[in-house]
Amino acid sequence: MAIIQPFKALRPQPQLAKQVASLPYDVLNSAEAKIAAQGNSYSFLHITKSEIDLSDKIDIHAPAVYLQAKDNLDAFIKRDVLFRESKECYYIYQLVMNGRSQTGLVCVSSVDDYENDIIKKHEFTRPEKEQDRINHIKVSGAQTGNVFLAYRNHTAIDALIDGWKLSKSPQYDFTAEDGIQHSIWIVNDSKMVESITTIFNHEIPCTYIADGHHRAASAAKVRTQLGDKAGPSADYFLTTLFPSNQLYIMDYNRVVKDLNGLSAAAFIAAIEVSFEVTPMGKQTYRPEELHTMGLYIESQWYKLKAKPGTYTNDPIGVLDVSILQEKILAPMLGIIDQRTDKRIDFVGGIRGLAALEQRVDSGEMAAAFSLYPVTIDQLFTIADSGNVMPPKSTWFEPKLRDGLLTHLIVD
Repeated sequence: MAIIQPFKALRPQPQLAKQVASLPYDVLNSAEAKIAAQGNSYSFLHITKSEIDLSDKIDIHAPAVYLQAKDNLDAFIKRDVLFRESKECYYIYQLVMNGRSQTGLVCVSSVDDYENDIIKKHEFTRPEKEQDRINHIKVSGAQTGNVFLAYRNHTAIDALIDGWKLSKSPQYDFTAEDGIQHSIWIVNDSKMVESITTIFNHEIPCTYIADGHHRAASAAKVRTQLGDKAGPSADYFLTTLFPSNQLYIMDYNRVVKDLNGLSAAAFIAAIEVSFEVTPMGKQTYRPEELHTMGLYIESQWYKLKAKPGTYTNDPIGVLDVSILQEKILAPMLGIIDQRTDKRIDFVGGIRGLAALEQRVDSGEMAAAFSLYPVTIDQLFTIADSGNVMPPKSTWFEPKLRDGLLTHLIVD
């Protein structure tokens, strides 16, 4: 069963919450982070992207970057921008985007559960990305990145969380610059805490990583590396758990740098072997069903519909990202490993299809593919089967903000 616990969060003073809260460290590059934090000394990006306070020439993985993160975190605490909760609590986190809301439970989840596959994965991780977070956690002594977990919805949990939201006022309630509303309630009643803990620990058989595979893997490896020096807090990592019926998965699209020596006409002709190709002209094409995808090339859109027999019905083979890989990327473009090949890049659906057009029209990329989103049921099926999806298959929105709730692994 899923083992979760309340924790003493490090969190901002209520009047500073909006200024502290920042986008996750892994959705911004250093230049974007520097712009986002400009003029805001309270931005949590000074901790999660601490290279913004150093020379532009510094290697973002240099030891000085992690030491700067530690110094900045200590300064935030000393200035009373952040303070630690006096008792262990759960936190209810509601996000509203475009009128649609989803509510999760912020807690700490067991590292043992992660290692024993009670917390299920659907992606491989990259060692260099793990090492970055390992260094950040070990030097700062804090898990600043929240791991987004999903579970199959449970009516008793829904009732407890909905009841608390109705009867209490949120501690934080603000709308960020991107229009997403963030509201957090503190669950500090001992009976309520016990009820939530008991349901998860006895009635929820497993949880699923929706977003944050590298953060979860890093937390587990930090505990291993600390060995006997690891305290009880290192046995858990920061998570927010959402019921599956509230989650929204967006498309995760691809752009490629070249056509592997093919002309556009020859490339499209090769695609026609496995796909029905319909020219769409200048009309942006967003796939409307499974096994359809869009191609943007030479300022033109095409609808690609996979022909019968093009794909298998196993949990991985049925995915559109798999069809794209097996029928186009590998055989035609020579892109064998999407995780390591520098000729392919990934564009989250939140950026819109215009972002695909811009990267192709600028000459940076040769072609773009728009994909139909993976469903939460597909994610669960793949994770349950022990398989993993191709890289960058899911993009969840809205994103949790860093800095509102942090888990310290040292007391």
